[in-house]
Amino acid sequence: MKHPAKAIALTALILTGLPAAATDSSPAERRIDMLRWQERIFKDSTTYRSVMLNQERVLRGEADGSASALYQTLNINLNETPYLHWRWRIERTFGPGLDERSQQGDDYAARVYLIRNGGLAFWRTKAINYVWSSGRPTGTHWDNPYAGRNVQMWAVDSGDEGAGEWHSHTRDIRADWREAFGEDIDSLDGLAVMTDSDNTGMMIRAWYADIRFSSNP
Repeated sequence: MKHPAKAIALTALILTGLPAAATDSSPAERRIDMLRWQERIFKDSTTYRSVMLNQERVLRGEADGSASALYQTLNINLNETPYLHWRWRIERTFGPGLDERSQQGDDYAARVYLIRNGGLAFWRTKAINYVWSSGRPTGTHWDNPYAGRNVQMWAVDSGDEGAGEWHSHTRDIRADWREAFGEDIDSLDGLAVMTDSDNTGMMIRAWYADIRFSSNP
């Protein structure tokens, strides 16, 4: 990524006091409205569209040397809905030679961000960035090369095996946060998705569906 503040700027933007996005919700579930995103452009605009794929409406992200994110400001009570669920698929990764721990390697076919506001102590704002990694082992996490320890990159899929197929994920947010930051939390403030290739300049595609928070795994 050539824009030096991709992770930092997105985190700050979500937390600027914008009204919380509406969701279809019940006490046991909050389903994200996949049409109510706002965009933050870092280097040209990734093309995001609601499309039909195999008779299902999903969100497609297509980056061609670009980097922009879709985000929603949310108020998520983790005592009520501590689990995050989503599905995604990619066309391919950038290949195992990409060093994702470097600033030059901060490109991902698919990302889902979770963000917690640090309030007036902005330096305490933190995020977990679940990614489909090009080569890092699944289950590992590492500091974002720009934001440092406050933004943890977390590989939930890795490599081209399974590309072209839907992958479903469920994460225990509080457990992941505790592992990433050593903190117990009870709320979140923002969510984002991003497909970006501004560093590699490659054409990359991903599809996202069924993002929701629930009371049960």
